[in-house]
Amino acid sequence: MAGGNLTDNVSDHEARFLKAFEEYNDALFRHAFLRISDREKAVDLVHDTFTKVWSYIRDGYEIDNFRPFLYKVLNNKIIDEYRRRKEASLDAILETEGVDEGSFDELNENSAEVLAATIDGKKAFELLEKLPDQYREVLLYRFVDQLGPKEISELVEESENIVSVRIHRGLRLLRKTIEDNDQYAEERRKAKSKDNTQNKQ
Repeated sequence: MAGGNLTDNVSDHEARFLKAFEEYNDALFRHAFLRISDREKAVDLVHDTFTKVWSYIRDGYEIDNFRPFLYKVLNNKIIDEYRRRKEASLDAILETEGVDEGSFDELNENSAEVLAATIDGKKAFELLEKLPDQYREVLLYRFVDQLGPKEISELVEESENIVSVRIHRGLRLLRKTIEDNDQYAEERRKAKSKDNTQNKQ
């Protein structure tokens, strides 16, 4: 991602920075907003991300690939935001998650796509914020930002194995949340219909 070598070709990197801003600004905002559910804070985090990256360039350092670097900086700022809120710190999540490491041969890319295809996309976005952040994070990276497990593992600093586990667990949990929500809505509908029938009698 980022190299530590000083470069004299600052103007070229400034041009690449501006191009990266145009290409990734909207995607970064969408990712931040879906992660923290706060539009103004998402704008601030993305602004801070580009500001930090710009400062890095102005200091004379080279960034070979802007996309993963930008996501990495944004991810760190989102983690800091969670910690400031003191609602669900990353440390607490990792301590309680209890991911079992081992062989997950069945958790391949194809099976993840098949599982994702069984989920109602519109309802998924509505209920995504109900998921624990470690699942919401990888699902957004995978299916919204279209990043592969290897890229995600670099961003969250976990093994591809753990990322695959989180994607599958997150998808299963999301599907269950959608099913539970549908069941609750159906029960509410039946109860309301029953009340209306009794009131007419």
